[in-house]
Amino acid sequence: MVGEGVLHECLLSPDVEKVLVVSRKPCGVKHPKLSEIIHQDFFNLSPVESGLSGYNACFFCLGVSSVGMKKASYERMTYDLTMNFARTLARVNSGMSFCYISGAGTDTTEKGKSHWARVKGKTENDLQTLGFRQTFLFRPGILKPTPGLSNTLGFYKWAGWLIPVFELLAPNHVTSLTQLGKAMIRAVTKGYDKKIIEVKDIKLLSV
Repeated sequence: MVGEGVLHECLLSPDVEKVLVVSRKPCGVKHPKLSEIIHQDFFNLSPVESGLSGYNACFFCLGVSSVGMKKASYERMTYDLTMNFARTLARVNSGMSFCYISGAGTDTTEKGKSHWARVKGKTENDLQTLGFRQTFLFRPGILKPTPGLSNTLGFYKWAGWLIPVFELLAPNHVTSLTQLGKAMIRAVTKGYDKKIIEVKDIKLLSV
């Protein structure tokens, strides 16, 4: 859902000249700006590495929920996969900016009680050591889907009516996919004075 929403904003933006989607299956979108690399094993990027160079930014939107996952599996899919992809990009794109979709509540001390938050925190910390020109760590909370897109998560289909309530009661915990995509584009093209981008920062960057 997040990747589709961010892609939608990139294709709409005049600040984005070209978009490469790297995925395990076709995204189903056709656009003059868009090209795709379909690759199954994100732990071995050597077969597609040559196609990853020549880009200014990576918007890394891949992620899994920790619900129902064993700790080792969650660490592999959240930390190991992300770092492998990021190290490859840092090697072939020396001037790249890297945007990582993390999550509200991420624990960069790596010492808290929540396992998922510690893993996300370690991922955030280690991404900042790879030598990217800029590294931005986005922490959206509840995300409002973009109308008309096809990959809206089931939760939003049956409980989406609650989002306006959450937004009224806790405005700093709710943003939209549209705002997130625009904020990522703005951060890499114009810069921002924070590396950790919370919901309030996403809203500021998106206007």
